[in-house]
Amino acid sequence: MRSARPTPAPATGASSPPGPGSLTTTQRRLGRDWRLAALFLAPTAVLVGGLVLVPIARSVVTSTTERHGQQSVFVGLDNYFALAGDEQFHAGVVNSFVFTAYAEVFKVVLGLSAALLLHHRRRGRAVLAGLLLLPWVVPTVVTAFSWRSLLDPIFGSVNMLLTESGIGPMLASAHLVDSWPAGWLSDASLAMPSVILVNVWKGVPFFTVAFLAGLKAIPADLYEAATVDGASSWQRFAHVTLPGLRHVITVTVTLSSIWTFNNFDLIWLLTQGGPGNATAPYVLVAYSKAILQLQYGAGAAVTLVMLPVIGGLVFVLVRLLRRDAGTEPPRGARTVRKALPWVAAAAITGLLAWASPHIFWKAAVVLGVTALVVAAVGRVVSAFHAWGRRRASSLASGLASGVALAGLLVFVLAPLYWIAVTAFKSDGQIVMRDHDLWPTPWTLQQFADLFATKPFGRWYLNTVLVSVASTAVALVCAALAGYALARLRFRGAQGFTVTVLITYVMPGALLFIPLYQLLIGVRLTDSLWSLVVTYPTFTLPFATWLLTGYFSSIPIELEEAALVDGCTRLQAFRRVVLPLAKPGLLAVALFTLTNAWNEFLFAFVFITKDEYKTLPVGMQSMITGDVVPQGQLAAASLLVSIPVVVMYAFGQRFLTEGLTAGAVKG
Repeated sequence: MRSARPTPAPATGASSPPGPGSLTTTQRRLGRDWRLAALFLAPTAVLVGGLVLVPIARSVVTSTTERHGQQSVFVGLDNYFALAGDEQFHAGVVNSFVFTAYAEVFKVVLGLSAALLLHHRRRGRAVLAGLLLLPWVVPTVVTAFSWRSLLDPIFGSVNMLLTESGIGPMLASAHLVDSWPAGWLSDASLAMPSVILVNVWKGVPFFTVAFLAGLKAIPADLYEAATVDGASSWQRFAHVTLPGLRHVITVTVTLSSIWTFNNFDLIWLLTQGGPGNATAPYVLVAYSKAILQLQYGAGAAVTLVMLPVIGGLVFVLVRLLRRDAGTEPPRGARTVRKALPWVAAAAITGLLAWASPHIFWKAAVVLGVTALVVAAVGRVVSAFHAWGRRRASSLASGLASGVALAGLLVFVLAPLYWIAVTAFKSDGQIVMRDHDLWPTPWTLQQFADLFATKPFGRWYLNTVLVSVASTAVALVCAALAGYALARLRFRGAQGFTVTVLITYVMPGALLFIPLYQLLIGVRLTDSLWSLVVTYPTFTLPFATWLLTGYFSSIPIELEEAALVDGCTRLQAFRRVVLPLAKPGLLAVALFTLTNAWNEFLFAFVFITKDEYKTLPVGMQSMITGDVVPQGQLAAASLLVSIPVVVMYAFGQRFLTEGLTAGAVKG
């Protein structure tokens, strides 16, 4: 998982710089600490350059070639020109845009709602926050399987519950679904909304954590002043809360948009792009051309032609972070910046209405009804308060918050509950829908069958080995690079920081084709080394980014005192800085380990043999056509999720401290 808002600006040196006369010519040219900086940055520079920058450059070259038999022939820009008439590519771009836009809107709404509910709650906030974090923690393959099971038109509980409650037929009569019972993932008109729903479920915790950190940073005296001036709850929200969260919202949405736009694993595991091409994103089009059809040039062209979109989002993010570092734009630019979100929102709304009219009006109805309910509750609470009935106002507000929080918890926990109970059912109970919500009797049959009929133990061991190895590499390299960027003075520090930022947000979609070619060239495909070598492409930049911010938050006076006492810079780093940075290091270890544990795209592309598969790919291979071993998959999902959930439960305090100091500070 990735953090919401890093602070990459380098800090000043650890000790007072010597006078100009005491610096050598090389030090004046390259910076006082250039030798140590070069030593500390070398591992990260080699890995980022060799695994991200060089593959992207190679992808550009590959996109100008076409494979004829065993030979690659230079064709110039023909692959790009061919995309102009490629209907599959057009559909993929539209699908990626629709998927991203709707998902971000609902993630902002639900994430902000959850953050406000938790922020104003005094009791049980930590427990509730931990429960809401679960969708973010569980592996994507578990997310996909649980929702596939729930949305199954025959065996799933969603259709059953909606039918028994009468909501399903009501949805059909209101034309929100075409027919009942609904084929959520098999109906072309419902597949995309269903995939969006699952992505929202998975992403809401990320937004909630980011917005909670932002709410804590808003000074309480602003609310007190607004209350004294007679501002209502809505006015305090509109004029204090939203302006205070504007920067956090912008950065969070920008980061999440990059990741959502380049999503592959969730969509592949849910629908494989179907029915037809109804949910196929552009990344799946690239995968089909490059890996399935072995047309690397055409696949590379698909990913690279979308680079301007990603580049635009990265540019916005860099500008925001530069402003965070103290670079304020001129007054005219601030005016344009205030108007830009409204212009962008209007443009995106118009594009959505054109690209997906069948989804647009349904989403508008859902958001409209939600807004009316919230407005009605707010009006009732305000009326009680105006009449001087504060107890009634507090009761109404608490009741509404409790109902909203209960609904949110049901939405978050229901799929996970389904996984847990299905894992302990017999095959007969699953097929016959006997005791659907509570196993009777409880049985360990699925766990026994899983280990007896599948190489699940080998997949588990592979995942542990790859995750631990890639985390160790990321942690060591990021600690060195993060310290250099935060403390040392050398020429090029800002450029290196921006490079790390860019590689951090570079999606795997741009890398899997050139990395696949590279691994074939060195004969590393179908080996665990292929994953250990490539996983730093997404773990190392994040780890460096977060630790740079965390090292900057450590008081520099402590390091100066160690230097005065005779420590060298290396000794001060090892004896003073690293012990103080334990929360940040643990947060980085937790995030990188989770990312490696959950990774699907690289493992799916690079590994084909059963003995080298990791858990996400192995579990996906258990599904053969329409045959879905629901019980065994549920048991596997439970075993895959438990270690990550336990790690987050014990590391939640360090995670929060690490994020606050290193990632969402400011």
